[in-house]
Amino acid sequence: MSNQLVIYKSKYGATEKYAKMLAELYDFDMVKVSDFRTSMIQHYDVIVLAGAVYASGISGLQVLQKNYSDMEDKIVAIFCVGASPYDEKAILQIKNHNLKGEYSDLPLFYGRGAWDEDKMSFKDRTLCKMLKKVVAKKDPATYEPWEEALISALGKQHDWTDECYLKPLIAYIQTNKK
Repeated sequence: MSNQLVIYKSKYGATEKYAKMLAELYDFDMVKVSDFRTSMIQHYDVIVLAGAVYASGISGLQVLQKNYSDMEDKIVAIFCVGASPYDEKAILQIKNHNLKGEYSDLPLFYGRGAWDEDKMSFKDRTLCKMLKKVVAKKDPATYEPWEEALISALGKQHDWTDECYLKPLIAYIQTNKK
């Protein structure tokens, strides 16, 4: 058994792909949010929550929040996954939206995921198409990075998952190990 655990929630597979990379490349045990039990915490020194970003929320975050008091002596971090390219301003907005109060000091890392409308639920596809209509009315010169990515991704399949996105997370863990 490893002393590192990644708890993940993946809707379309990119977050699970990152969890598997952590398991295979960096000796993490991995468990789905739905299979996680509080009793697991005691067996690990490092706990990473990996979840996708949907409408600025991080999926699975409630598991970490519910159990955070049991993780005081652990290295805890969050790795979120989204379809947009890395953008410091957007990551800060996600952090400010999700990590308030006692969670505000938790480190947040980001990895770019994937885009496949064929795998999306009807609801998600519809929301993306509606969002595209709103964004398309703007001057392309004023697009935020996520807006430009949305416009260019629609109707295509992309997989941007890459081990390079895990390197800052791993560096943080190695720096903070006792």
